[in-house]
Amino acid sequence: MSDQPQALWLAAQQTLRGMLKTELYNLWFAPVTARCLDGDTLTLEVADEFCEFWLKDNYLDVLRSVVSRAAIRPIQVAFAIRPADSVAAADSASDRPVVTEAASERVAPVEVRAVEPLVKELPRKSEPLFNPNNSFETFVVGSNNHHAHAACMGVAQKPGHTYNPLFLFGGVGLGKTHLLQAIGHHVLANKKNARIGYLSCERFTNEFIEALQNSQLPKFRKKHRELDVLLIDDIQFLQGKERIQEEFFHTFNALHDAHKQIVLTCDRPANEIQGLEQRLISRFEWGMTADLKAPDVETRLAILNKKAAALSVKLPDPIITFLAHRIRTNIRRLEGALVRVAAYAQLSGKALDLETVETLLREILQEEGKVAISVSEIQKRVADYFDIRLADMTSKRRPENIAFPRQIAMYLTRQLTEHSLSAIGESFGGRDHGTVLHACRQVRDRMEVEAKVRQDVGYLEKQLTR
Repeated sequence: MSDQPQALWLAAQQTLRGMLKTELYNLWFAPVTARCLDGDTLTLEVADEFCEFWLKDNYLDVLRSVVSRAAIRPIQVAFAIRPADSVAAADSASDRPVVTEAASERVAPVEVRAVEPLVKELPRKSEPLFNPNNSFETFVVGSNNHHAHAACMGVAQKPGHTYNPLFLFGGVGLGKTHLLQAIGHHVLANKKNARIGYLSCERFTNEFIEALQNSQLPKFRKKHRELDVLLIDDIQFLQGKERIQEEFFHTFNALHDAHKQIVLTCDRPANEIQGLEQRLISRFEWGMTADLKAPDVETRLAILNKKAAALSVKLPDPIITFLAHRIRTNIRRLEGALVRVAAYAQLSGKALDLETVETLLREILQEEGKVAISVSEIQKRVADYFDIRLADMTSKRRPENIAFPRQIAMYLTRQLTEHSLSAIGESFGGRDHGTVLHACRQVRDRMEVEAKVRQDVGYLEKQLTR
């Protein structure tokens, strides 16, 4: 049928959405469309050569896997550059079926009709799809993550016996998802029949809602409560969802009581997830908690060299050193910068210099500059602006002319750095995370109604991020 390639690709996209971070999916996979299915080869249209290069080098195996699963037979993936005069129309069309949640729900019936008869013939397997690049072998261990890495290795070797649950937390792009999938890879390699569930918290929520709507809660519960290993990414998205929290509470208990392994990732410690029931917080803290911090320069150099080797590219040492020193807080951003520079070098054939690299990475370097701000720098800038002593930032004094500037400094630290609430409180005289939360709310509330406060905070933010 004429729409068979697109139906196949839509089915594959649904799987990709569940596997990948929303930003990553929307940037690289949502705009892709299917051109044709010629025998056992699906040709995908991409915007330009850079997109083709990036997808081939980073996700070709994943694409083959999800497309083959949707087709119920081995399928190869090829790429074609979208004609320039159809880019706008193709992008618009691809936005409709895949970029938004509402849009994907509208096309779901078409997708099911195209693939459901074949899916029924598949054996029921719990084997998830992991990014082949996310293994322990490809993970670079440094002082920032060795504790988390060791804990994950322990869990992978003896699931359900060591550190259960394992709760990993840290900022964006520091390797949480990599380690989560590495556990899955290792367990599958050593226990072929292991039942593993790997999904994002958002996907768990969507599956639960769908089960409710279709009166299939028993099936949903059986699927998740009879696993050997449950891997959940971004558990912070449970916050504020009381009905989902109730369901996850019972799923957690069922697995833990059966000595099955649970591994969760989060962007903050469990006790800092607002709107999360205390009984869940206590359970998340039952086992091992490990955090991932920003890598030091030696680790960043190791990451870049390993990624460059994986891409089979050779960049001058000054370029590698420049990237390692300028991109400090986010491994995903660091690797993305390397890919962009390598792609430019390969496609343009021009020699690279630092000026060219700086121009190529202007947006990334500007974004990086925002999170490289220190707490002490924020405290000093705010104290100078409001003409108070720097010592007042950490003192217990509470007159209005000191307390509110201190709250502004806490708010700006929360906005402009990746420090946790507890770490911010510690930097402001040993205050607890609740005090920092209260300060942030106070500043936001006053910014909504007081123009002067908006101007003060806006000015300070601009000064700090220039």
